[in-house]
Amino acid sequence: MKFSKKIHRIQPSMTLAVDAKAKKLISNGEDIISFGAGEPDFDTPDKIKQAGIAAIEKNVTHYTQVGGMVSLKQAILNKFERDNNLIYDKNQIMVSCGAKHSLFNIAQVLWEEGDEIIVPAPYWVSYPDIIRYAGAKPIIIDTLSSNGFKITPSQINSAITPNTRAIIINSPSNPTGSAYSKRELELIAECALSNKLLIVADEIYEKIVFDGFEQHSICSIGKEVQNNSILVNGVSKSYAMTGWRIGYLAANEKIVKQIEKLQGQSTSNPTSISQMASITALNDSEADVRQMVDEFQKRRDFLFNCLIKIPFVTCYKPVGSFYMFPDFSAFYGKSFKGIKVNNSTQLASFLLEEGKVVLVPGIAFGADRNLRISFAASMDTIKNGVDRIIKTLELLK
Repeated sequence: MKFSKKIHRIQPSMTLAVDAKAKKLISNGEDIISFGAGEPDFDTPDKIKQAGIAAIEKNVTHYTQVGGMVSLKQAILNKFERDNNLIYDKNQIMVSCGAKHSLFNIAQVLWEEGDEIIVPAPYWVSYPDIIRYAGAKPIIIDTLSSNGFKITPSQINSAITPNTRAIIINSPSNPTGSAYSKRELELIAECALSNKLLIVADEIYEKIVFDGFEQHSICSIGKEVQNNSILVNGVSKSYAMTGWRIGYLAANEKIVKQIEKLQGQSTSNPTSISQMASITALNDSEADVRQMVDEFQKRRDFLFNCLIKIPFVTCYKPVGSFYMFPDFSAFYGKSFKGIKVNNSTQLASFLLEEGKVVLVPGIAFGADRNLRISFAASMDTIKNGVDRIIKTLELLK
């Protein structure tokens, strides 16, 4: 069978593959501890679930507007004004089947062969492939742990060519947990505006921040920046609603209209039931979010304190999301029973085979020195998993 050239531009998602492998091993009865999950381990709050059930009982089960229900768009507008001090119009909002879907739509509508998109690394695993599938080229810019894994204006300026169209800023970040301060965002925005670059702001983890960190949307810096940006968000991470598949974006009306045209010929509307549940999430779930974030911070503190005690391991302390991204490269070149570990993929495989613990190879995020650990797991699971990591690493000589 002949397949399109486009489909060969992309690879399967490594994070989804790792998580699927872990779940399969667990279902087969193996004693596996998984730190691979890219989703909260909390259940969707009851009031949100009840809103979904009520939608079914009231027969809100038919097609809606392609770009989302008016009532959900209003909840999103209220959220932007309340949380981000941003004012949009309903015609500037597009609801899709998850933030990933929003990003995919953006790439398909705006980018094509010959375009270049700046992507700071470490990056979320799907950015490069979403860009490549559109025919464009991701320009990967490595960042440093010593700088909080954050791109600088000088790095952006050095990467710009006549073909550069946009930059993606993910704050807080998956996989590093880094986040940009308001001043850092201002400098990036100035750089983007002066070079006529579109800013794609992925803020899906905005509510999961620690130590009183002041989360700012880059779009809130000023009207000119807002008009030159696409803000992407959703309900998956903050409200433990990954399976409900609701994401959204805010952009100028012309962009939204083109995305709506594309979505109308692909998925049509997001699920009506999920839309109704998302209204409750956005309007009345902040107490649940705070409770989840408080627990994530306890886990982060414990995990970080454990990791920095492991000889030769270095780790940035995340200010947001629920991931840690330690550098395990000191173990590369070591062996156990003839098995040599030379990179993050081999180390992750070794930890799974010998320690029965799942981590995601850093190469999936453009950083082969590191592995991603999700602390979306109970404290007991984290304790036991860290013990397994330490004991398994000690085998390498």
